[in-house]
Amino acid sequence: MPEVKSMFREVLPKHGQLSMEDVPTMVLCKPKLLPLKSVTLEKLEKMQQEAQEAIRKQELAQKDQPESL
Repeated sequence: MPEVKSMFREVLPKHGQLSMEDVPTMVLCKPKLLPLKSVTLEKLEKMQQEAQEAIRKQELAQKDQPESL
């Protein structure tokens, strides 16, 4: 393989210490806001609440009707 000559040449010090700092840093992303309840869960809760209200209305209607037995 032929060597590729670069424009820059590497310079190493002849006296002293050679140090290189390569500290990996964390990259923080924008936080994502998640809903506390999913849309499906909210729909299910609404359906359940409506069903309970319908049962209450039926029970009240039965109590209001005189027992004709």
